[in-house]
Amino acid sequence: MKYYAFSSLLLRDGWLSPAYVGVDEQGLIQYLAAEPPAAPDAVVEQVPGAALPGFQNAHSHAFQYGMAGHAEQHEPGTRDDFWSWREAMYACAETFSPEQNEQVATTLYRHLLRNGYTSVVEFHYLHHDPTGHPYANLAEMGERLVAAARTAGIKITLVPVFYQKGDFGREPAPRQRRFISNTTEDYFKLLDATRPAVAQYHRARLGYGVHSLRAVEAADVLATYAQGPKDLPFHLHAAEQTLEVERSLAHLGARPVEWLLDNLPLSEQFHLVHCTHMTADETRRLARSGAQVVLCPGTEGNLGDGIFPLVDYAEAGGRWSIGTDSHISLNPLEDLRWLDYGQRLIHRRRNIFADGATTLVDTTFFAGQRAGGHRVADYFALGQPLDAVVYDLAQPLLAQAGPAHLLPAIVYTADPTAVLGTLVDGEWAYRANLTP
Repeated sequence: MKYYAFSSLLLRDGWLSPAYVGVDEQGLIQYLAAEPPAAPDAVVEQVPGAALPGFQNAHSHAFQYGMAGHAEQHEPGTRDDFWSWREAMYACAETFSPEQNEQVATTLYRHLLRNGYTSVVEFHYLHHDPTGHPYANLAEMGERLVAAARTAGIKITLVPVFYQKGDFGREPAPRQRRFISNTTEDYFKLLDATRPAVAQYHRARLGYGVHSLRAVEAADVLATYAQGPKDLPFHLHAAEQTLEVERSLAHLGARPVEWLLDNLPLSEQFHLVHCTHMTADETRRLARSGAQVVLCPGTEGNLGDGIFPLVDYAEAGGRWSIGTDSHISLNPLEDLRWLDYGQRLIHRRRNIFADGATTLVDTTFFAGQRAGGHRVADYFALGQPLDAVVYDLAQPLLAQAGPAHLLPAIVYTADPTAVLGTLVDGEWAYRANLTP
């Protein structure tokens, strides 16, 4: 057994202070109490900080970390939006070798750990070689992502996604050739090839899904779910842009989220990314379906997508996780603040939630766990892995907070400089004084 003594540790019913946590060789919690272990030979590592459950990054495109900041300039007098940014993204995707993909992903995953993320859901569609042909190992690029996660020490759920079309009813453009699986049969071969890649790392899991309604024919979206495993999380993009909604109406006769609600048995298995542009009826129906949304405030703000109707969705019982998507922002606390402040600006009032910090941490933790294919009982509990981010209580704004205000002080004021370290399966994956 290995023991840690945290100044404070967050549970759903409040802070445990002090908090003694003992883990076994697998990193599973076997001891959790306010008193030190009774074993006379127990060695306890003192950690002078407040431990929160590790953040769950529910949406990542790792290769886009290699272009963060590269699409922030455009010719005067021209319109710069999601669709022009997408061309820059395609140019980036054309250049990546498997070795570069692994290198960039390793750097990204280490950065995520430094900022308090302990797991990542990799929404992966950069599948083929630069000519658009499959590698001899169909899962070559996905295997590199798993290798990067293993090197960094982060947990990963790899979601190889089906990408078939250039847009609603349009053939793919040449710059999309590395993404393309032409048929559901091709996609399921890729998914099957990914299983042994995931099996190479004990902290890796598998998910599946389609890129979006605009990137896969409607009949094949239905077939992918119908023929796919029901025990894995299913991910897809939906309704990120107003033009996407307009084209969906023209091609399918329905808005993207509306079509999904009417044609698929949405449930907790489904994780819909963005859903920025929904009607009030779609918002209520989606919340009540049990499906969860994945919000990426840093990327959505950077791309000018719009602001998700979080207040209405939450009031209808909706659940949401967060992701870093294009990785223009990697601080989970910043993204939580973006979620809250966007609603404050729209509604022109403060404290959208009765306890914003608790609501944001609680919802994104459990929804993020489900997005990665996990189910847990509490932030920390006997039998669960010890995955935590620890904040430095010597930081001035945290030192003055006191127990009643400590969580809001962390959520609304802290940044990555306040992170003492990140634990994954009871081991330090990052420590501020031991950065590689």
